[in-house]
Amino acid sequence: MFSSDPVLRVQEATIFQGQNSVLGNISFEIEKGEFVFIIGRTGSGKSSLLKTLYADLPMRLGDISVAGFNMRGIKSKEVPLLRRKIGIIFQDFQLLQDRTISDNLTFVMKATGWKDGAKMKNRQAEVLMQVGLGSVEKKMPHQLSGGEQQRVVIARALINEPVILIADEPTGNLDPEVSHGILKVFQAINKSGTAILMATHSYGLIKKFPARVLKCEEGKLLDSKKENFELEADYF
Repeated sequence: MFSSDPVLRVQEATIFQGQNSVLGNISFEIEKGEFVFIIGRTGSGKSSLLKTLYADLPMRLGDISVAGFNMRGIKSKEVPLLRRKIGIIFQDFQLLQDRTISDNLTFVMKATGWKDGAKMKNRQAEVLMQVGLGSVEKKMPHQLSGGEQQRVVIARALINEPVILIADEPTGNLDPEVSHGILKVFQAINKSGTAILMATHSYGLIKKFPARVLKCEEGKLLDSKKENFELEADYF
């Protein structure tokens, strides 16, 4: 059944890093198919916010729902179910270096309940094509460039057709030209209906690919949808 509910809703939430509150009383929503950047200096709380959204940090104050899951009361056995509905992409690729690209994808598929070998193979081919990679299934991660490895990571995040991709500095280790290629992959994924929340330090990317921006600053969250603020180049 089609739902018009936001894929992500944050209501009067306080985000903690350890015992310290890093963002206080924040509220925002992300609709199905929306593309949103999140920015902020190191230590401003953006990574802690993202970790709270995918249940890596506990939700203590306020309300957050992600892909239909209430993060306040989420049980540990529900976390794998949540992570099938969302795709998570990190800066440091976190590929298993001792196995092929196909085996990397298979590892995630088995962990999320896939069993049929033929279906797994077909889905792997689909997601690799979606991120612009040809026949890399038999290659080892070290045989691919940084940009290609990040495309594999995006493919891995797409396996279960997530409603939202949460990307924490996905271009942080890549040069500008490769980063632009990765952003184009994200745009194509976004056009097919997947919402994207992407943390970045790259002023150049936001200038080149304008979208809604959330800015973590001094314990608050500013939203370009609701207020104007400057994107100073020296801020990044």
